[in-house]
Amino acid sequence: MVQKISNKPRSFSLRKLSILAIVIFITYPAISQEFTRADTLRGSITAERAWWDVLHYDLSVEVFPEEKSISGKNVIQYKVISTGDVMQIDLQDPMKIEKILQDGTEISFTSEGNAHFLKLKKNQKKGKVEKITIHFSGKPIVARRPPWDGGFTWSKDSNGKHFIATSNQGIGSSVWWPLKDHPSEEPDNGAIISVTTPKDLMDVSNGRLKNVIENENTKTWVWEVKSPINAYGININIGDYVHWSEKYKGEKGILDMDYYALRENEEKARKQFKQAPMMMKAFEHWFGPYPFYEDGYKLVEAPYLGMEHQSSVTYGNKYANGYLGKDLSGTGWGLKFDFIIIHESGHEWFANNITNNDVADMWIHEGFTNYSENLYLDYHFGKKASSEYVIGVRKNIMNDSPIIGQYNVDNSGSSDMYYKGANILHNIRQLIADDEKWRNILREMNSEFYHQNVTSKQVEKYISEKSGINLTKYFDQYLRTTMIPKVEYSVAGEILKFRYVDIVENFEMPVIAIINGKEEWITPTSEWNSKQFSSTIDSFSIKKDFYVNSEAVK
Repeated sequence: MVQKISNKPRSFSLRKLSILAIVIFITYPAISQEFTRADTLRGSITAERAWWDVLHYDLSVEVFPEEKSISGKNVIQYKVISTGDVMQIDLQDPMKIEKILQDGTEISFTSEGNAHFLKLKKNQKKGKVEKITIHFSGKPIVARRPPWDGGFTWSKDSNGKHFIATSNQGIGSSVWWPLKDHPSEEPDNGAIISVTTPKDLMDVSNGRLKNVIENENTKTWVWEVKSPINAYGININIGDYVHWSEKYKGEKGILDMDYYALRENEEKARKQFKQAPMMMKAFEHWFGPYPFYEDGYKLVEAPYLGMEHQSSVTYGNKYANGYLGKDLSGTGWGLKFDFIIIHESGHEWFANNITNNDVADMWIHEGFTNYSENLYLDYHFGKKASSEYVIGVRKNIMNDSPIIGQYNVDNSGSSDMYYKGANILHNIRQLIADDEKWRNILREMNSEFYHQNVTSKQVEKYISEKSGINLTKYFDQYLRTTMIPKVEYSVAGEILKFRYVDIVENFEMPVIAIINGKEEWITPTSEWNSKQFSSTIDSFSIKKDFYVNSEAVK
């Protein structure tokens, strides 16, 4: 998801730039905050979730634009992995479950808020594959400020035709359809999404269009996803779309790239969407093959800013470069690309291919994807552009709370997961000091964790092992505290004294100092160290690519 940018004056208070929860007390390594029973039901693997694994969703929805309502059913195919007979299904008010069937027998259920507990009558034998069918209907929550405050967006284009979309990463997919709504759960065998629309409109959802069924006054658009898919990525986009496509010669062969724009915006879209193959070339270079060749790649106009729906990236950046025409870095480089095309497509590798197992680790999505922006610049405009851009976005870092949230309670960490996350990774590139090695780590990561849900600890361990650098304390410092390491230094003739403050115990990290205009590696610790140079030190600074503070002391 793209980060929300505030126009209000910034301060280092407990105010956020995004919809992420406000954290009220900062410690290391934990955060103190009150959580509700509903937070636990949503954010943890409850006993009623643990015993079954989703294999496939077959979701059918009819959309009624005039009433702003929907109705449908979801056939959930699952595998029994341990003993259990009570199943948790999530669906948020005001949506209602009409009935639930298994093998033609109706299933009763009780509800606790948005969690519904099904008492299955059939014996659930370990290893067996079963199905349930859930019928549902209602008027889903209207998105107040999509995509951050999500739900359904009901709008119209300039010709008065309905323009409708879903966006629900933060609020959850259960805002409009019933499912096992936890980030660790993806249907292993993909999904079918069938959406019935008014006859003069089109639906664009995930995967490939398999069929269009002509009804009396409506059309049903049947889309199929072959790959595992994170539930929040499943989406509906309805409008008076025009469609064109191209064949991209990628690392795994021919990739179908499809584009959908409102009829009124076709000319602008055809021009702006030319950045999509440029994105694909840069990201396949840095991250490896696009992860969803089976499902294709789509860029789809939406009535909000945009989001990373898997194989169905949504776009609403008003056909301008930058973030709604603005450069988030203040360097000029941010106007060299369309922020939404690049950022949201970067999520295909980080969020959709490699997915966090718990939203507490959402920096895996947003930090790496924010970092992908400057790697796009690196590929097309050079290393200087890349460096200046990522350093430039530091001005957006608040350091108000740690990047890692609390686990098992549906709690994301600080919005610093975006810009600080990118700088954490850029800093690691400096420590490795071998761009080809760093590139291989990023590519191999997408292979090692291909179509998987992972934890931050897994990612941290992987980068440490592949880089040959023990980054345990590094990640603890930058992900689990708000402290930025500060290099204190003093100069006396040819002697430089230096140390770190504002660090976790046993933190050590070499940095490049610029001494008399020349780059020199130094390795501060919590203790004072000294280094003698061959001539008097007239000037000293830390190279800006390292995300540290520095201060001269007497």
